Amino acid sequence: MLSRRAKPGYARAMDRQQEFVLRTLEERDIRFVRLWFTDVLGFLKSVAVAPAELEGAFSEGIGFDGSAIEGFARVYESDMVAKPDPSTFVVLPWETPEGGAYSARMFCDIAMPDGSPSWADPRHVLRRQLAKASEAGFTCYVHPEIEFFLLEDLPEDGTPPRPADNGGYFDQASHATATHFRRHAIETLEAMGISVEFSHHEVAPGQQEIDLRYADALTMADNVMTFRYVIKEVALRQGVRATFMPKPFTDQPGSGMHTHISLFEGDRNAFFDPEDPDELSDIGKKFVAGLLTHAREISAVTNQWVNSYKRLTAGGEAPTTVSWGRANRSALVRVPMYSPGKASSRRVEVRTLDSACNPYLAYSVIIAAGLRGIEKGYELPPPAEDDIWQLTEAERRAAGYEQLPQNLGEALAEMDRSELLPEVLGEHVYDFFLRNKRQEWDNYRREVTPYELRTLLPML
Repeated sequence: MLSRRAKPGYARAMDRQQEFVLRTLEERDIRFVRLWFTDVLGFLKSVAVAPAELEGAFSEGIGFDGSAIEGFARVYESDMVAKPDPSTFVVLPWETPEGGAYSARMFCDIAMPDGSPSWADPRHVLRRQLAKASEAGFTCYVHPEIEFFLLEDLPEDGTPPRPADNGGYFDQASHATATHFRRHAIETLEAMGISVEFSHHEVAPGQQEIDLRYADALTMADNVMTFRYVIKEVALRQGVRATFMPKPFTDQPGSGMHTHISLFEGDRNAFFDPEDPDELSDIGKKFVAGLLTHAREISAVTNQWVNSYKRLTAGGEAPTTVSWGRANRSALVRVPMYSPGKASSRRVEVRTLDSACNPYLAYSVIIAAGLRGIEKGYELPPPAEDDIWQLTEAERRAAGYEQLPQNLGEALAEMDRSELLPEVLGEHVYDFFLRNKRQEWDNYRREVTPYELRTLLPML
């Protein structure tokens, strides 16, 4: 990362943003500023500072114990610094319980005491990948469709949760408690500067979808983290609970985060070619080929929990094979055809991600896989014309469809063999992620489940 001295325009812009933040704190009588950052597993962290301390935080950062944060540092190198990014300043649109005043938030970049970026910071991982895209002449835009469940409660004794409604796809479902939940959630998001395109009830009872308007990948990763916080906060205020668990119900579809991606060269969409039957340029085809080539090895990052693979099963309305299609929703990568002839709309949709992933790391590996396809000139295979969900395993093999990892253990084995991921994530994040997820997989494999007790104990 270049220093401010090397980028005087950047420094002036940052100074103006800092001045705006400090002025807004005074004008709005904001009592608390919450500094947010994300650990390697994708959990939001926060420290609150008084407005009087913020000017010092801009210049020196806020020191903290990095060894206490998942994946950040070992105990003998634990001193780390959170440096607030003034461009992410937003007033939280609800009053604080401390006396009625409003609070605000900013995302932070994590640095070492000498000022160098922390390699453990997921935001920095994504910044590095976007810098690589920029060197190739591209700006990356992302548009996620985020699914989640509203539940009456979050049982802690292992009993199944209860959905907050009995609605289905596109139903105008009424909630007994969370009346007009999506409207309240969208109003809150819009008040924070996060634009929403669509919202609707999804297939399963209690399942919702809210689609965010496209933004550059770093802004969108920040937005996804904010989205998850806001949705849970609004749910609590309306007497229900929200969960982004990939598959909380055995007999219902899971929650994905279908992600639309496009690369722009200046104002030109690099994925658009009006002469191609699919209006997809050679760059777009190579990008998709990169996604397919590296799909199995990036699965542990895009689908990072043991529960993620309950969603990626046949019949679950999620992709199960390494494939692409034009309007084929059973494929891993889809080329939507909603707006034929509209250059700005040409994009590709990656359907594997679930809404519980770390968005900084997930976007990093997806962009890296696509860029590798462009860099190496990968050839795009023929599109999938089948409804892959309806094919038997033997029929899939005969058709040449490669299976996605069936569980976290298989995904980690693919990640362990990858040459791409250590480069993208950095050795520190890559090693920690593998160790942490192997422990999760080992714990899961040792667990005796209610299913085993219910079906085997009576007869064995």
